[in-house]
Amino acid sequence: MTLRNRIVLTIAALSVPIAAEAQVAAQSLRPDQQRFRALYQELVETDTSITTGSCAALADKVETRLKAAGYLNSAITRFAVPDHPKEGGLVVVLPGSSRTAKPMLLLGHIDVVVAKAEDWTRDPYKMVEENGYFYGRGTSDMKAMDAIWIDTLIRFKQDGYRPKRTIKLALTCGEETSWAFNGAKWLAQNKPDLIAAEFALNEGGGGRSDGKGNLVIANIHVGEKAAVNYRIEATNPGGHSSAPVRDNAIYELADAIGKVRDYEFPVQMTDTTRAYFRIAGKARGDAMGAAMMRVAADPTDKAALAVVDTDKSYHSMLRTTCVATLLDGGHANNALPQRAGVNVNCRIFPGVSAESVRVALQTAVADPKMTVKQVDDRGPAAVPPPLDAKIVQPAERLLARYYPGVPLAPMMSTGATDGIYLGAIGIPSYGPPGLYGDPDGNGAHGLNERAIVKAVYTGRDYLYDLVKAYAG
Repeated sequence: MTLRNRIVLTIAALSVPIAAEAQVAAQSLRPDQQRFRALYQELVETDTSITTGSCAALADKVETRLKAAGYLNSAITRFAVPDHPKEGGLVVVLPGSSRTAKPMLLLGHIDVVVAKAEDWTRDPYKMVEENGYFYGRGTSDMKAMDAIWIDTLIRFKQDGYRPKRTIKLALTCGEETSWAFNGAKWLAQNKPDLIAAEFALNEGGGGRSDGKGNLVIANIHVGEKAAVNYRIEATNPGGHSSAPVRDNAIYELADAIGKVRDYEFPVQMTDTTRAYFRIAGKARGDAMGAAMMRVAADPTDKAALAVVDTDKSYHSMLRTTCVATLLDGGHANNALPQRAGVNVNCRIFPGVSAESVRVALQTAVADPKMTVKQVDDRGPAAVPPPLDAKIVQPAERLLARYYPGVPLAPMMSTGATDGIYLGAIGIPSYGPPGLYGDPDGNGAHGLNERAIVKAVYTGRDYLYDLVKAYAG
């Protein structure tokens, strides 16, 4: 037997338990869960990345499912622009019975971050169920919630449920790529009446597990940072590489990047983040939890901050953060570089101006020969929504039913969502609990992205009931 044949047989043997595990898991599901799983799988296995995928192709599949459930053409609006035909989306409306209750909006982006397949353990565009997780690009961010929103609207229609409040669902593209066509932004600017609502439910909430699949703290997203990109650039006359000098644009840029890495923005807190650290800290019951409660009481407690800052998400929640994300430099193998630059992506704490962050970066670099310029921003400044009892109380009641004893904490997202475009036209956006992930982030935007199987199925039931509570 050749070495190649032995390898093929070994791989085949190893794949049998994995396939069997997935088959047993699927067979143990209720029929409605099996239908949901098929929908979720279709979403994950339809590539919607900006480079090789198509949001419009996925919108076609969703539209087919909605029509099969009984939605008429008049209830579904497709949208796109000529120069971005693959980045279109759709809006579907389930009318309510009340003439006075304002609509609610479910928002979900269906695009995903590009996955470099050769670096993944599994095919990123095949959904694999293994060891209690669904693996695949988008399983976590955010096709699980997309599938739940679509599934909820389908179930409502098939069951003949007529809500008191009109329910709208907008599935959009462009959330993950700053230069793409952003469907949420386009709808807010061009079709505000189509998506008009008293409030919206979006990504950003959820919860955190203990790393073993058990929910420890549930979160409701009420505000977020602003995403802004800056370019730090070094220039030089250059010359022949056979006669190098210390005055080198790449070396100077490398020094500047090191200074950005070492710079820490000051600690800041809002009422939301203070409540989060107090409630989540108490729920943990460990040394990290104790430090979180101390920080909530006194943000200047350096000993407590030293502990809390070891968690990357907590560190980001306490300050503006900036990180190098893209590099370019030089023009030939045998020439001294005339130009070298880096993109620095910043997530800016609410209330802090983009210009003040630029100045802080310029000060940290401390080199008058280098420029620091703001390249772009993601959109309007985030408008923190009110912590409305009409939103919080139904979420808490259902949390007590589905996750007894798990507290609900308001949370400021350290990322950025399309909720900023809704806030700009007067629609407060909330990220509900229901789904949750592990402390390491579950590979979102990175390698081997995954979602907790138990969280997806329980989250589906929770969010179905939550939408019904808000709509009824």
